[in-house]
Amino acid sequence: MRFFAIALLLAASSVPVPFVMAAPAKKPDACLAKPVLPPELSGWARNSSNKTIYGYGDARAADWPPLAAARTGLALHRYESLSYWIAPAREPDPFKFGGMVPIIVKKPGRLTVALDEGAWIDLVHDGKTVASVSHGHGPACSGIRKTVDFEVTEGRYLLQIVNAPNASIRAMAVVR
Repeated sequence: MRFFAIALLLAASSVPVPFVMAAPAKKPDACLAKPVLPPELSGWARNSSNKTIYGYGDARAADWPPLAAARTGLALHRYESLSYWIAPAREPDPFKFGGMVPIIVKKPGRLTVALDEGAWIDLVHDGKTVASVSHGHGPACSGIRKTVDFEVTEGRYLLQIVNAPNASIRAMAVVR
């Protein structure tokens, strides 16, 4: 009864009672227009597919098709089936995926690797990890989640993909 009386008094009073209501969750902005890609990432508009190497030293690895300047779907492998060329800089998660794919560099410059998922990558050349020079994201709505740049010289490199959340990833490599 006491509660009912207090409720009546509050309802009849001229003093407003603050009412707190949770704001609705904000929806992400929809991608209404096709994203504009910078010239160095224009290859992301083209699709390709490839496999990844799961064991360094595999006899087929020398002739494995390299990652190129097009958005390339790569099939990945569970960690326990992988044998990386060198130990990844990031500890592999046994519940995630990885793989290796060669990259052929024909002229010195800045190599940009773009990924559509979050994953750790190491670029290996002559048995050593190449240090990255910058990290970033692709343009909004482009599907490029991560970009990593490396200074490279001519030669054959191996991109080691570690801790990808899914059994496939889309990647691209372009030298500028």
